[in-house]
Amino acid sequence: MRKVGLVMRKIQFTEAQGPRVFADRLKQIGLELGVDIVFISPERHVSGYDWLPGYEHEKGDLVNYDIVLDQIYSQHIEQVIYTVSGFTFLKMFLPKSVLFPHSFPDPALTGYEMMKPFYTMVDKAIVQTEFLKTELARNFGVHDVNVIPIGFNEELAHRHYDPSQVVHNRVLWIGRDEENRRPDLVLEYARQNPDKEVYMVFGGRRYEESMKKYSIPDNVKLQFALTQDEVFMLMNSAKVYWSCSAFDTFAMPLTEAMAMGKMVVKPEHPCYGHIRSTHAFAGNEDNWFELVNMAAAAPRSVSEDNREYAFGAFSRTIMKEGYRKFFADWLK
Repeated sequence: MRKVGLVMRKIQFTEAQGPRVFADRLKQIGLELGVDIVFISPERHVSGYDWLPGYEHEKGDLVNYDIVLDQIYSQHIEQVIYTVSGFTFLKMFLPKSVLFPHSFPDPALTGYEMMKPFYTMVDKAIVQTEFLKTELARNFGVHDVNVIPIGFNEELAHRHYDPSQVVHNRVLWIGRDEENRRPDLVLEYARQNPDKEVYMVFGGRRYEESMKKYSIPDNVKLQFALTQDEVFMLMNSAKVYWSCSAFDTFAMPLTEAMAMGKMVVKPEHPCYGHIRSTHAFAGNEDNWFELVNMAAAAPRSVSEDNREYAFGAFSRTIMKEGYRKFFADWLK
């Protein structure tokens, strides 16, 4: 079986959110396609808090090349997918390296200025959306780009789907305690709408500590490090899924929410252009609260249109077919 390295930061492998879910899903799909995805991550210069200076961002990755290369060479790996732009230099040692960015040089994101120089060296990439493909070409002249969604778990989307369990005043938000994710907006919405039950789900345990700096309204329920099974159970019970991030590279919970037939409220930024259907409403800081309330007040419990669209655009089946074609070309 052909080996392919998946290089991610240690913290990305340890948290129950996008990068780890992607890694596990890719590993399983790889096995089905005859490709052994080997997890590789640096063990030093990491921190439980990725906003500490000198940790976790591209600057920290540069001092981990020896450890990463040792792991790659010990496994006799010749091709890698790396998810952090700081590892762009891997192509000096492994010409067949490809970036699948978990972040992007957008002004809304932490590390924006630090990321940009690394992107000028990228020559091949896989991205989650057509928007990111366009941006890679427009901003960095990268044209060898495959668009492959991180497909949601279809089995969970079938098993947990039960419109009779929808709680009509329940609003769900999934994110991180980071500035561009705007958890402050969700807390303010809850304060202004005490009749709503607002669930805020965070991917890592580290946010239990950081969320203590906020005053949490009584109608907000905080959840940390849920399993995929728990996410889909909670997703099914919510009437509205709301994303208010300034920018998103993955937007995985939005695709899962669509698959579960949620009424979706999202940002109007073009990076969310792939989240589209009859009941996906784009807004901004000025009208989000009103949009969330309108969606919650809709007479329907679920949107079959949203669900149908998601299964046709973002499913695991779509993801597997994308990687089947990609591996057939890249590994030959």
